[in-house]
Amino acid sequence: MRHRCRKNLKFNWKDFQQRKAMERSLVTNFFLHKAIKTTEKKAKFIVPMIDKLINVANNKDEMNAIRQIMTYVYTKESSVELFKNIAPKCKGKTSGFTRITPIKYRDGDNAKVVLLELV
Repeated sequence: MRHRCRKNLKFNWKDFQQRKAMERSLVTNFFLHKAIKTTEKKAKFIVPMIDKLINVANNKDEMNAIRQIMTYVYTKESSVELFKNIAPKCKGKTSGFTRITPIKYRDGDNAKVVLLELV
């Protein structure tokens, strides 16, 4: 039997649409503000997507990259911020664009709150 075979998937308690909406809103806010405060699990959940989007902005031609990025980002301002300010600074690297810094444990559920920011 294959009990608990989806171990790498975080947030099993949410269905696919909720996870996708949460991921898109966190990524959008990250590109707008360049840093967000969130829980450790959510931060680790969106770091691969942030790396992927920055690499897409650097490596592809601009029109295809805009189309591909707008499928993951809600607002046009965040995609403009990614193209104009964030991607040119990260030109030579392929990963490691973010830093996760622990802040505190949240009252109530004792979840670890971290600061996710650009390096």
